[in-house]
Amino acid sequence: MPTPPPTDVIALHDDTPNEVESRAELDRHLSAGTLSGLIVQGLRLDDGDAVAALSAVDVHDALFVGCRFASPEMTAGLVRRGALVVPSFDEVPYPTHPSRLYTPDDLAAGFARDGFDGMYDTVVYQHFRAAGGAQPAPREALVQRLHDSGIDNALAVVTNSWIAAAGRSAAIGVMGGHAVPRGSATYRLAATLGRELARAGRLVVTGGGPGVMEAANLGAFLAERSAADLAAAIELLAGAPDFRDHDPYTAAALKVRDDFATVEEGGLSFARRGGLSIPTWLYGHEPANLFAARVAKYFSNAIREDTILRLSRGGIVFAPGWAGTVQEVFQAATKTFYATDGISGPYVFLDTAYWTDRLPVRALLEPLLAGSPVGDLSGLIHVTDDVAEAVALLTTR
Repeated sequence: MPTPPPTDVIALHDDTPNEVESRAELDRHLSAGTLSGLIVQGLRLDDGDAVAALSAVDVHDALFVGCRFASPEMTAGLVRRGALVVPSFDEVPYPTHPSRLYTPDDLAAGFARDGFDGMYDTVVYQHFRAAGGAQPAPREALVQRLHDSGIDNALAVVTNSWIAAAGRSAAIGVMGGHAVPRGSATYRLAATLGRELARAGRLVVTGGGPGVMEAANLGAFLAERSAADLAAAIELLAGAPDFRDHDPYTAAALKVRDDFATVEEGGLSFARRGGLSIPTWLYGHEPANLFAARVAKYFSNAIREDTILRLSRGGIVFAPGWAGTVQEVFQAATKTFYATDGISGPYVFLDTAYWTDRLPVRALLEPLLAGSPVGDLSGLIHVTDDVAEAVALLTTR
């Protein structure tokens, strides 16, 4: 079983002064002599240096969540001195309270040795199923909620920093079918779209699965590369066209990452290194795509879906898809109708024939949004076959 991904790393932005998410942050507070009132998240505190330092510092009203301690006596000592402790549940194969988002390397950990069935992402999915799936027993449910709370917090750090620098309209959602074959025309369109949006300074946000979602993150991953490089990467991936081609796809995806690797410079550059994906272990039979720079993977699908749409205020692209995509269309429409999360950017439906003949969206959405209590929003609906037009619609605000 692969080891859960490390959580003891410096966060993307240190804009949460009351939260301690790395040993470097912890050391700064320890040197000041107090952890009082702080939240210490997901750190290993079982080494000699941590034991000695924590025994001599003020921990009154400090909250330790998902940390690993050297012994039960150490935990009890912290509680006696006024700390609150939510322990790490070490019997599960995932971190109790991750202090950062996942990376593709975290999800694929173990693949080189044990293949798809032995990598971290698959091991957690199999545990999720064995523990009751969407209806776990109370103990497992508690740990899953703690994990998802950690992802919520880490995601807020990343996205709040992004929004502060680039504005709420700079996050663009890309939705579409998970079964779209790698190398198909729709896959290539979605990849080109993701690349152009990232090059225009937009954060590509997807549901993190295969198909259209994978293609959009792939395009963003190759934002700094040429169109020829994107085409070459797609050809490599097209050797495993079906989303159920787990082992050959993962091997091809890791090769693409190695062949086209670029150095991440920190700050907000993650938007041009693959953007953001928000998958769920509820659909763990669909391999998480390995091209998003940051991965906010949840156990709760309901929280995950709402989060994608809440973040995508710059607009949403809907490529062809079936029930899941249609559900997202109407979830998004509800948010926009009531302005739940503020104003919305355009809804761009990519593939005119699909959204006109097979699933005619205009006939229902335009009269619905025309009746919004915040005004006539029917002009947000656009149907096109042209990626350039879609990008222009989404980047003019």
